[in-house]
Amino acid sequence: MTRLKKILIAFSLFVGFFVHADEGMWFLMFIERLNQRDMEKMGLQLTADEIYSINHSSLKDAIVQFNGGCTAELISKDGLILTNHHCGFGAIAELSTPENDYLTNGWWAPTRKDEMKPKSLFVRFFVRMDDVSSRILGKVNDSMTEAEREKMIKDEIALIEKENSENGKYTVNVRSFFQGNEYYYFVYQDYKDVRLVGTPPNNIGKFGGDTDNWEWPRHTGDFSMFRVYADTEGNPAEYSLENVPLQPKHHLPVNIKGVQENDFAMILGYPGRTNRWLPASGIDQNVKYAYPAWVEASKTSMDAMKEFMDKDDATRLQYASKYAGIANYWKNRAGMIEALTKFKTAALKTKNEKVFNKWANKEENKAKYGNAVANINKFYAATNDKSRHDNYLQLIFRGSEFAKISRTLGAQIEAFAKVDDAGKEGAMESLKTAITEFYASINLSAENAIFSKGLSLYLNKADYTLAPAIVLAAKSNKNDMNKYINSLMQSSVFESESKLLNYIDNMGDKKISDDPLMALSANLINHLNTRSEELVALQTEYNRSFRLLVQGMRESGLASIQYPDANSTLRLSYGKVSALPADKRNDAKVNYYTTLQGAINKYKPNDEEFDLPKRLMELNATKDFGEYADKDGHMPVNFLTNNDITGGNSGSPVLNGKGELIGLAFDGNIEAMAGDVIFDDLLQKTINVDIRYVLFIIDKYAGARHIVDEMTIIR
Repeated sequence: MTRLKKILIAFSLFVGFFVHADEGMWFLMFIERLNQRDMEKMGLQLTADEIYSINHSSLKDAIVQFNGGCTAELISKDGLILTNHHCGFGAIAELSTPENDYLTNGWWAPTRKDEMKPKSLFVRFFVRMDDVSSRILGKVNDSMTEAEREKMIKDEIALIEKENSENGKYTVNVRSFFQGNEYYYFVYQDYKDVRLVGTPPNNIGKFGGDTDNWEWPRHTGDFSMFRVYADTEGNPAEYSLENVPLQPKHHLPVNIKGVQENDFAMILGYPGRTNRWLPASGIDQNVKYAYPAWVEASKTSMDAMKEFMDKDDATRLQYASKYAGIANYWKNRAGMIEALTKFKTAALKTKNEKVFNKWANKEENKAKYGNAVANINKFYAATNDKSRHDNYLQLIFRGSEFAKISRTLGAQIEAFAKVDDAGKEGAMESLKTAITEFYASINLSAENAIFSKGLSLYLNKADYTLAPAIVLAAKSNKNDMNKYINSLMQSSVFESESKLLNYIDNMGDKKISDDPLMALSANLINHLNTRSEELVALQTEYNRSFRLLVQGMRESGLASIQYPDANSTLRLSYGKVSALPADKRNDAKVNYYTTLQGAINKYKPNDEEFDLPKRLMELNATKDFGEYADKDGHMPVNFLTNNDITGGNSGSPVLNGKGELIGLAFDGNIEAMAGDVIFDDLLQKTINVDIRYVLFIIDKYAGARHIVDEMTIIR
């Protein structure tokens, strides 16, 4: 972490938040106007039309959003897609059993008939986008209340989405950018028949575990492969044995010539969320109130899960994906606290806002912008304690299935009770299937522990007005949440699958909402969502003031950010293969890549995070790397670029200047963890799997050469 100190010198010279060559998550439709020349100077050899076109095939047609939260890319003419191992983790865990543990042991489909369909998995293709700012903002004016403004915008968005859906053929989303100062619509097409093609074993795909997560040097083969299927006409279709591999409009050629420092690197993907415009008081709230609660509550859930995951393989597989997801953000939030504190980011933002406030209170600007900063600060001052409380409570819902039962299985039971007699039989069958699947996905003892420990932490640390049900429970159980949950579950129909199924068969006029677990869950959720009139008013004024702050910062020129914050829409970032200062932990000659020998150096037999397959070590010992070795003779594993990415970019393709696949983005470095709030051009790096390591694992390690053979390989 000592490298963080180096950035402080640069920050001391910082006044505004200005764009660097490698900063920015850009809309594809504006590449020609905003970025083309800059990218060409760095090594791009494609035209803007070859990157984004609505009239013919282009790079955008090979990039998909994977299951709503990651990115993937088409790498063959037969619908083969590549994404991260951690993106496919949930699907792989779902398909695994203690007898056939694909998550632990890895698996590759011998033929396409063997490819396996998870229950719920989809990919989203981007069709086109357009600017509708003038249309939407033309419907509103400054005399409107925020409620009137929101309704007018919501109604217009609904019209735009309907107009472009082509009677349901496409999914259309209108998104707000620059805090409600611009609007664009995005047209997508979803494919739901997506099947697992293969995955490396966990000790390759997740090598380094939580210890190495967000760290460099890395030695992780973070990839998995799936295939998109369609009907015989190439249209989206529900899973069927009659479906055929999709023939995409474009797939990425795979270049195995290798990468060098300063090579051009371009990433296309679906970054989830950045907050580059977040005000200073918002940063302070996160660092001092929200994120510490998130970190502590996450660790409480993780420890409760791990206790049971370590006891048997079935429970380990049940909770593997949830545990990994919570652990990822647990370390992310801890890193954010440290980075934002050391960077003094809030202080720098405060300085910038003071300059803005001076401009905003000039006579010609005061009526519109004069109170923006003051109103924002007032809102955060009033919600600091609540943000801490809300994070302790929200993390209970992330960890415990019982905590949110009133919105999941319980809600399905309530809906079933309203079905008329004609539809009762079919609804009963669907409900019983859902009940069976729910209990197959959980360990009852683990759920009780996760829930009770989360509530105990909430009771003792939230330091705010608690949910009424917890206040009563604490009083009657002498603050013992374990005793409370055990007693509550004994009187709940959700105590076991058999008890709930018996209830369904004999429910009559009984209301599931009267069940004590349902009542507790509803009470917690309602409490989280309850806002006082005062808070609603503050929130309304904050929304308006934040929009005006961003508008005023852009109008005044005090912030020259030309790109909007990430919000899970397709973006392009560009930069170069980029080294960090020499690091004795890395055996590579230059600290922009790592080697398989570096992984061997970390090897710990039977260790959960640093074990390695025997065959992989044998291949390294004999230097049997096939055509995938670097020209210097080593087997490359990971490499660094200085691209601007965030969560959601996981699985994004790293492309060279010709649009050929050279790697797979999967992580960032902890030194630049503040990147969601402010871009650090000196230390912010993207960690990528070298595509040569991907192919080496498939071909030489797994013996699945047939998968490599369907790709377009550039040698």
